[in-house]
Amino acid sequence: MNAIERIQSTLASAPVVLYMKGTPDFPQCGFSAQTVGALRASKAKFEYVNIFEDPEVRDALKTYSNWPTFPQLYVNGELVGGCDIVVEMYKSGELKQLLAEAGAVPA
Repeated sequence: MNAIERIQSTLASAPVVLYMKGTPDFPQCGFSAQTVGALRASKAKFEYVNIFEDPEVRDALKTYSNWPTFPQLYVNGELVGGCDIVVEMYKSGELKQLLAEAGAVPA
C-alpha cells in the first residue's frame, strides 16, 4: 500500500482523524497540543497519526490535502483545517457541532 492509500484507509477507518506531530499525550509542537486540547475539551473521540512515524505519509499528506502544515484535522474524510481553524471553531461552538454530526461526541 502506498502512502496515499494508507491515508485513504486511515480516513475511512474513523470519523475523526488528526494528523499531528507526536501523540495526544505527548504532542511535539504547540499547534498539535492546542488542537488536541480543543478536541479533548469537546469530549471528542478521535484517532490520530503521528506524522513523525511515517515520513512517506507526512510528505504525501501535504499533496493529498493541499495543506502544507500540521496538524491536520479530518472529519468524515474531509479536511477541516489546522490549529487556527480548529481553535476558532472550538471557540464559536462549530467544532462541537461538527463532531456531534460525525458521531464523535457523546449526545
